[in-house]
Parts: sequence; structure tokens; C-alpha cells
Amino acid sequence: MTFRLLIAPALLCLALAACGPDKPRVGKRLDTPQEAVSRIGDITVRANLVPTASLNEGVARSYGIERGDRRLMLLVSVRQGPDGLETALPATITATVANLHGQRETLAMREIRSGDYIDYVGATEVSPPDTLTFDLKIVREGGAASTMRFSRDFSPQ
Repeated sequence: MTFRLLIAPALLCLALAACGPDKPRVGKRLDTPQEAVSRIGDITVRANLVPTASLNEGVARSYGIERGDRRLMLLVSVRQGPDGLETALPATITATVANLHGQRETLAMREIRSGDYIDYVGATEVSPPDTLTFDLKIVREGGAASTMRFSRDFSPQ
């Protein structure tokens, strides 16, 4: 596993801990994993949800994401190769999210390039308590397609 993958959840926890006690926060159940991972052969798709309030202003601006206490950033990466030696793959990501009330939203996903890395970002809002279910369609350059589904529970803190 790369250092970046190991340190990201720890940094997220530190950022959330820095929120003041009087600020409303988006809470995630601690017993659910932060990252959703799908592997097909030597292709790995990773999807992370990050509360946008935990992003510093420069990072949020570079991702084109509006910060907010109830906003979440969906960050998707598509990589090929073994952990630690993978390379980024171009893809088209279509993402939808549904809440417990059956409301569905298609997320506007944007490609973000940083050096050799390519990531895809979109944003949504959550009103805890709720469960969000994400459906992703990943079409890699060349036409190979795959899907991914994951859910996350959110509770008020």
C-alpha cells in the first residue's frame, strides 16, 4: 500500500477533530470504512468521501469544490498495476447518489490532473441522519466499463 493511501484517513480524522464543538458537523459512523475499493484484474478503482469542511481553502479551490458543513466531496481514482507502482488511467466517471428518501442526484464529476495523477471529483450534500448510496459507472479509455456501488451512513454529532 502506498504511503498516500495509509495517511489519508489519519489526516481526515485530524481535520475533523479540529472542528469546534459548537459547529454542526457531518458525522460518519466509525464502523464503516472510509474508502470503497474495486479491483478488476490489475485495475483498481478507489472512491473516497471527504467532508468539504475539512478541506483547506486552497485545496477546495483547486478541486473546484465549495466548502460546507453538510457537503461531501466524492474523490475517485482509477489506477493500473500493483500497489505502490500503479499508474493513473484516464476514464469517464458517471456518479449518482441516492438518500433514504429515494431522492437521486447525478453528480457532476470533473477530472483533476496533478503531475502523473488523475483523479475525478464531484460534490453532494447530506442531512444527517441519512444513508447515501453511490452508484459509479467507470469507462476507461478504450471502452472497458465497470460499475461500483457503496453506501455510507451519516449521523449527527
